[in-house]
Amino acid sequence: MDSRYTFLQPIPAAPPQTERKNMENQKDEAPKDKTQIPQGGPDLTAALARNTLDEIPSPSEAAKDIVGLVKNSGRISGYQLSDGSVVSKEEGVRMAKDGDIKGVGIAHRKDSEYLKSLPDGSENNNLGNLPSVSG
Repeated sequence: MDSRYTFLQPIPAAPPQTERKNMENQKDEAPKDKTQIPQGGPDLTAALARNTLDEIPSPSEAAKDIVGLVKNSGRISGYQLSDGSVVSKEEGVRMAKDGDIKGVGIAHRKDSEYLKSLPDGSENNNLGNLPSVSG
C-alpha cells in the first residue's frame, strides 16, 4: 500500500442488526394521532395574552364593567360603563389604573395607552365584541 494514503480511516460498519431494530422500535413509539400530542391549551393562550399587557390593575369591589365602546371613524375613543356613564379612552385608562374598572389590563401602542380585556375564556365580554354606542 502506498504511504500517501495511510491517513485515510476505514468507513465504519453499519450498526449491528439489534441496534437497527431498536432504532426502528423507537420510531414506532411516537404517537400516531395528533390528539395525543399536548397542545398549548387555554392556560397557555391566557398567559400569552396577559404578557402583552403593561399593567393588570387590581379592581376595587365597586369597580364597573365596560359594556360598550364609543367609536369615531371606527377607532375607540371612549367606553360606556355598567352604570351608564361614558368616559374617554384616556379617562378609562386612568380609572382602570385606579381600580375603578374591572376585567381589563393596560397596554400601549407607541406613546398611547389603551385597555384590553383580560383573558377569561369568554368571548362575550371581550372589548372587540361589545356594541358600539354613541358618546
